[in-house]
Amino acid sequence: MKKKFKLEDLDCANCAAKMETAIRKIDGVTDANVSFMAQKMTIEAEDGRFDEIMKEVAAVCAKVEPDCRILM
Repeated sequence: MKKKFKLEDLDCANCAAKMETAIRKIDGVTDANVSFMAQKMTIEAEDGRFDEIMKEVAAVCAKVEPDCRILM
């Protein structure tokens, strides 16, 4: 399953790159792209565990950029 999300308050390209790298390491994620310029994130992950994986993605994003919110 592949879904796109809008990001709010992502402050820098370096943070976006860190988030993308960390998200790709999550078990079940097959691909991830975080765009600072577009303020968007694309996640491709296992269908059956997508909601569970998105909770981990949200935790990773909060750790890297506490002010950033994922709008679902």
